[in-house]
Amino acid sequence: MEIKITALHFTANEKQIEFINKKVERLSRFVSDENAVAEVTLQLEHTSKKVQLKLDGHVNSCSADTFENAITVCVDSMKEAITREKDKNVW
Repeated sequence: MEIKITALHFTANEKQIEFINKKVERLSRFVSDENAVAEVTLQLEHTSKKVQLKLDGHVNSCSADTFENAITVCVDSMKEAITREKDKNVW
């Protein structure tokens, strides 16, 4: 799975990029397409950090105090959405 990270109006440091890659890579188990592309957009807002995650036709946005918390919530929500869709298609 390819992961594209975009930081709007700032430069993400190496530690943040490693964390994002590690978390988003876990989603590859739930995606059927080996060539899937995950797009992660990081954005600074007034009092919070916003993350948008696009993968396999799903879009998820999360805000939190830190990018790490936002990424964790986003990845967990995306995993649930993908799993829910797969379960729906099985029936």
